[in-house]
Amino acid sequence: MKTNEIRQKFLDFFKDRNHSILESAPLVIKDTQTITGVTLFNTAGVQPLIPYLLGKEHPKGKRLVSSQKCIRTIDIDEVGDNTHNTFFEMLGNWSLGDYFKKEAITWSYEFLTSKDKGLGLDPNRIYVTVFAGNNTAPKDDEAINIWKEIIPENRIYFLDTNWWEAGESGPCGPDTEIFYDTTGKLGDLDVIEFAKADDNQEIVEIWNNVFMQFEKKDGEVIGNLPRYAVDTGAGLERLSIVVNNKTSIYEPDNFSEIISYISEKSENYDEKSARIIADHIKSSIFIISEDVLPSNSEHGYILRRLLRKSIILSDKIGFEEIDGIVNIVSSQYKEIYKDLEDNEKIIKIINDEIEKFRSTIKKGLKEFEKISSHNISGEDAFILSSTYGFPIELIQDMANDKNVQVDIEDFKKRMEKHKEKSRTAAVGKFKGGLDGDSEVEKRYHTATHLLHQALRDVLGEHVQQKGSNINSERLRFDFSHDKKMTDQEKEKVERIVNEKISEQISVNMIELPYQEALETGALHFFGDKYPDKVSIFYIGDNIENAYSKEFCGGPHVKNTSEIKEFKIKKEEASSNGVRRIKAVLK
Repeated sequence: MKTNEIRQKFLDFFKDRNHSILESAPLVIKDTQTITGVTLFNTAGVQPLIPYLLGKEHPKGKRLVSSQKCIRTIDIDEVGDNTHNTFFEMLGNWSLGDYFKKEAITWSYEFLTSKDKGLGLDPNRIYVTVFAGNNTAPKDDEAINIWKEIIPENRIYFLDTNWWEAGESGPCGPDTEIFYDTTGKLGDLDVIEFAKADDNQEIVEIWNNVFMQFEKKDGEVIGNLPRYAVDTGAGLERLSIVVNNKTSIYEPDNFSEIISYISEKSENYDEKSARIIADHIKSSIFIISEDVLPSNSEHGYILRRLLRKSIILSDKIGFEEIDGIVNIVSSQYKEIYKDLEDNEKIIKIINDEIEKFRSTIKKGLKEFEKISSHNISGEDAFILSSTYGFPIELIQDMANDKNVQVDIEDFKKRMEKHKEKSRTAAVGKFKGGLDGDSEVEKRYHTATHLLHQALRDVLGEHVQQKGSNINSERLRFDFSHDKKMTDQEKEKVERIVNEKISEQISVNMIELPYQEALETGALHFFGDKYPDKVSIFYIGDNIENAYSKEFCGGPHVKNTSEIKEFKIKKEEASSNGVRRIKAVLK
């Protein structure tokens, strides 16, 4: 059964049971400070729906179903084995104060085993776990009794780990997980045998029903929630394994077509390398489709790491058709994920990164081969990172392949010293020989804030400041962007800055604790260390609606009108993926 067919069967099954089909939420999380903590990508189907599970009313009703795009990099070192990959889809159905355990359990089993409306899995291979109870909450007898009516009791296991919670306070409750015997030979198992079979992937977890019914406060369950909710999830890739009697997530069609292509086009084919390339390029395609560019921070950093590992492995096996994978992935997914229709844009970004990285990769790989006959020192790792552009995670990946260790602690110390020197140098460049109280400096410095935000308005939110230099005659501003600006784009940026100047907007400063400062959405340098309290300069009457807001400690004017008039004189390349604007004030 094709992966697309499994997905559609799932959506149709729950649509027939009055669930509203939701489009996948974006894969890329723009506001990385979320209710679940700091995160760059959606990592589970439930993640975009947490506010609704916590009580907010959903515009599409109380019964919902979706297939959610997800990326997880926590197990990135394991990618290439039978069970780990970075991009996956999570199928999920939810009840927001509507049905509860009886319906959720019955429907999950029905979908898995029905030969007509579902997947037609063998009922005799299904095992389940339920909450055994502990000092937090009682045994989930309700779920146990429901399962007893469906499957033999000797395939129901009681575990105290079947429990979900968002934290020390908030909704929580038991869950019941469904497993499938991939061998068809296991029969009755005790709990220990069951756990061993799970570790060996003879039994694969294919579904989880979470029942949010209790409220927790300061680590203690204090009672029932006023509105019960159900969150269920099933990994599409895992379902595809068991439905098609495969042993690896790379065998069903959504990966096998890519693997076959790599095999055909490779000079020295290697199965694990092909799997990693297929996974990493697929993830990269989805990330790029949501307007992320390779960079050295946040989403762009993950993208760059995925692409660069793929480039190294492609060179290793003599595979030169990385961009050809784009067409395969697009044909597989574009009917459900419309972002994948612009193949040319995705191919261009991938090829640009390949070209940039290959200019240094050969020298870097030679250097790596010299030092990888033994454990890699922090100094050697720093040289590979700073001189040859190898992300530290990539160095660790390559070291793992060689069965050697990297002195990561010494590397971090050297990197921090490098950052401190860079920051000190940046302060010197910024002052440009001017007095710290110079009115000229204040005008130019405040203008860079307006320029930064105007560039983001015109070119996109991928734009980030990469450097600034001011003297008495001009400002120079470096920013992340992968191509030359058009004349129209430059004119639009210039017009926006001058409009903000003519609007005579006040420039204000507020000091906030670091965490609160992050929550304002103020721009800052990702990865830099900041003090416990930071200064935010914002251009507007209040910080919530300010046109520009940035972490900053430099001098500023009191009102944009003091800047007078802004003129872009030149826009040019600064370095790979970085552009430079030179501008003057009149």
